[in-house]
Amino acid sequence: MKKITKVVIPAAGYGTRFLPQTKAMPKEMLPIVDKPVIQYVVEEAIDSGVENIIIITGSNKRAIEDHFDEPAADLVQNLVKGNKHHLLSEIKRISDMANFIYIRQKGPYGNGTPVLTAEPAIEDEPFAVLWGDEFIYSKPPRLAQMIKVYEKLGGIIISGVKIDNKEDLKRYGIADLTHIEKNVYKINKIVEKPEPSEAPSNIATHGAYILPPEIFSALKRIKPGRGGEIWLVDAINLLKKEGIPVYTVVVENGKYYDTGNKFEYLKTVIEFALNHEEINGNFRTFLKSLNI
Repeated sequence: MKKITKVVIPAAGYGTRFLPQTKAMPKEMLPIVDKPVIQYVVEEAIDSGVENIIIITGSNKRAIEDHFDEPAADLVQNLVKGNKHHLLSEIKRISDMANFIYIRQKGPYGNGTPVLTAEPAIEDEPFAVLWGDEFIYSKPPRLAQMIKVYEKLGGIIISGVKIDNKEDLKRYGIADLTHIEKNVYKINKIVEKPEPSEAPSNIATHGAYILPPEIFSALKRIKPGRGGEIWLVDAINLLKKEGIPVYTVVVENGKYYDTGNKFEYLKTVIEFALNHEEINGNFRTFLKSLNI
């Protein structure tokens, strides 16, 4: 079985839910205290042993490339003169931590399109997909947990998250499952955004995928789905019909952060600020002082 050596991060969306902030700045670059969202995603891949990062971008995403590039000479000079060597070390680490490939997205709307766009960089290998505007903070990392299961079972692996609030089930793809072992289940089918009373379980399957190279053929063969878009789940379901098993790993010791909408993004910022070693004390005192 081939090892997972590449991660695809789709980051070509318009970020319309954050306009006007995202008119000129990618939503993936929104800061969580002092790091952009997409850096947490990249660090998950690195911490899982994968250092080849393929980011699928759009016309307004140059800031992502700049962030992971070598620091500009004038910035380096400024930090050296200011004796801020710890900051210099940190920004140099960002550009050195992975091998980055950037590809501009082409094709119709839908979350299957950026995956298909990555085909020339993937070739005939299995690979992982992590969305660029959400992440799970867990130990061990979510992707590492998934790779461990993939190396045992093969097939397609999708990360699973328990949804505690029943009303939130209609926001996600919810899986009908058969238990395999511990936190691993075989997926019988995925119901997209069901009514809570009709949901087959409380496990949402989304956020991270390990896919075989056959996914590219499937994406080319499926017809546009809901909204006239190309949906990754439709291609996965096609491969499932053709005999490739699909599993979910319910992530252990983790918490899901959906930074793709304003409310969840602000919750994430506040939680990370309360745990940030430099500001947590003052920030906690500030929150307690608010008349709310």
